[in-house]
Amino acid sequence: MKLRYTRTLLLLMITALALAACGGESGDASGDGGSSGETRTVEHAAGESEVAEDPERVVVLDTGELDSAMTLGVTPVGAVEAVEGEGYPSYLEDTEEIEDVGTIEQPNLERIASLEPDLILSSQLRHEDIYDQLSEIAPTVFTETTGVTWRENFMKHAEALNTTEEAESIAEDYEARMEEFRSAMGEDRPEVSVVRFLPGETRIYQKESFVGTVLEDAGLPRPESQDVDDFAILEASQEFIPEMGGDVIFTTVYGPEEDSTVEEITTDPLWQELEAVQEDRVYEVPDDTWMLGIGYTSADRVTGDLFQYLAEGEETTRE
Repeated sequence: MKLRYTRTLLLLMITALALAACGGESGDASGDGGSSGETRTVEHAAGESEVAEDPERVVVLDTGELDSAMTLGVTPVGAVEAVEGEGYPSYLEDTEEIEDVGTIEQPNLERIASLEPDLILSSQLRHEDIYDQLSEIAPTVFTETTGVTWRENFMKHAEALNTTEEAESIAEDYEARMEEFRSAMGEDRPEVSVVRFLPGETRIYQKESFVGTVLEDAGLPRPESQDVDDFAILEASQEFIPEMGGDVIFTTVYGPEEDSTVEEITTDPLWQELEAVQEDRVYEVPDDTWMLGIGYTSADRVTGDLFQYLAEGEETTRE
């Protein structure tokens, strides 16, 4: 790590010298980017950062940050992948020009520096250990965590991107669509269970998760085992199958299905005994939107699935 950090600083020095030679006094002497050279102070989970008035070269280091930027009309110059080689979430459009800068677990500092960003977005949960190194490259704005705090995170990302007005409009549209869904459902709302199949692990998602907050916004009740203020039942083996039951079960698969626990769970006799299974009310939905996206665009897609499967197809789409 020390060698990579030294090489990164060397690259930054070379870049700064090149910019000084080309830009003269008209350049941004602070290194904070932005065509006007004007900056704003943004307070965030890791302190304060002087951010360009209108950041133009943004790097994002998690899927939630990527969703936020794209939702706000900002295409990052660089982003990490959740899994190396898997690309970006499929529900997002026009990501072809975004440069790969490593994975969430291992961002590549040299690649990030080579893009000469004027803003980096991430969280303490993911990258607290390299905050100082990221800040040497560009102003870096952190949220505290991810997942359940996605709405607050979105507003902080919008503040850093100087798009707060657009963000407020998007949040209002989301609330309006949720009200439309609740009205379409009436009072007869099914208990919704959410199960995720991963390589070697099955998870039962509870309220303190991204999808848990979306279901709560939609006014949908949860089975008793999932109606708790916690993230998920992790490593749920076959004995936990009864806890997966509900009037409706939504399932997702992370990674190749053949590597996941989907067959192990769904061929078990306990699974076959679940009421939702017997009544053919189990629906597989995209993992990208229900689990990885963690933002308003992915929440909009989740809401579309809720309309499709629970509100008899009365689906609308946020413009």
